[in-house]
Amino acid sequence: MARMIAARLLDAVPTVLLVLTLVFVALRLLPGDPALVVLGEYATQEQLDLFRREMGLDQPLLWQWFAFVRDMLTLDFGVSMITREPVVQLIGQNLPYTIELTLVATGMGLLFGVPMGVLAAVHRNRAPDSGVRAFSLIGYAIPDFYLGALLLIVFALNLGWFPINGGGEGFWDRMYHVFLPALTLAFVKTAFLGRLTRTALLETLGKDYVRTARAKGARENRVVYRHALRNALLPVTTGLGLSLLATLSGSVAIELIFNRPGIGELLISAIAKRDYPVIQGGVVVFAFFVVTVNLLVDLAYIVIDPRIRAQA
Repeated sequence: MARMIAARLLDAVPTVLLVLTLVFVALRLLPGDPALVVLGEYATQEQLDLFRREMGLDQPLLWQWFAFVRDMLTLDFGVSMITREPVVQLIGQNLPYTIELTLVATGMGLLFGVPMGVLAAVHRNRAPDSGVRAFSLIGYAIPDFYLGALLLIVFALNLGWFPINGGGEGFWDRMYHVFLPALTLAFVKTAFLGRLTRTALLETLGKDYVRTARAKGARENRVVYRHALRNALLPVTTGLGLSLLATLSGSVAIELIFNRPGIGELLISAIAKRDYPVIQGGVVVFAFFVVTVNLLVDLAYIVIDPRIRAQA
C-alpha cells in the first residue's frame, strides 16, 4: 500500500506543475495592469515602477515563472496586492467554509443518492425505478446557480426559514447556515449518484455469483446488500470522487449566490482586482484537493476490493 501511495504522489508531480504553469500563463494573459488596478489611474510612473519591482512584475517572464513555482511548492503564497495581508491567512480564514459546504453537500448526495439507486435497481421497470430516473433527469437539467437562487428566494427571503447570508458561528449555527447552499449542490449529486448506483447494481445483479447465491436460497436482502452492492461500489466510488471535485468547484457560484465566505468568493474578488498572489494561492489549494481526492479514491478501492488490495 505504501508503494502505491508513493507512486500516486509521484504521478501527481507533473500534474501539479502543469496546473501551476497554466495558472501562471492565464494570469499574465488577463487584460489590465495589476499596478494600475491597485494604485489607480492617478498613480505616478515612479509609484507604478516601484510597485512592479516590489511584486517582481518587472522581471522576465521565465524568471517570474521559476519564482512562482518555487514559492508555490514551498507554500510561500506571499501577500495580497490589495490588502497586504498574507495569502495563507486569507485562505485559512475562508477555506474551512468551502470544505464545510463541500463535505455536507457530498454527504447529503451520498446519503440520498445510493439508497435511491438501490431502490431503483431492485424495482427495475416499476414505479420506484421510474421515479428515480425522472428525478435524475430533473437533477441533471437544473443548473446549480438557478436552483440556488430559487431556494434562496423561497426559503430564505419569502418564508424566512433560513439565513440570507453569512457562514454562522459555532457548530449548529454553521450547519443552519450551510444547509440551504449544501442542499442546492446535493440535488445534482443525488441525481448523479442515484443513477450511477442503479446502473452499477443492475450490472452486478446479472452476474453468475449472484444467480448462484439466489439458487442456494440466500435471502434477497443478503444477495443485494452483501453480494451485489459491495461489488457495485467500485464505480460508485469513482463517481463519488468526481462528484466531490465537482462540488468543490461548484461551490464557487453557490458561495456568491448565498453570500457565504469561502475560497470561491475570495478568488472571484481577487480575479476582478488582478490580485495575483491570492489567485495563485487559491488555485494551488484547489489542485492540492484534486490530488488528495484522487489518492483517497485509490485507497477506497483497496478497502472495497480484496483483489486490488492483494496487488497493492
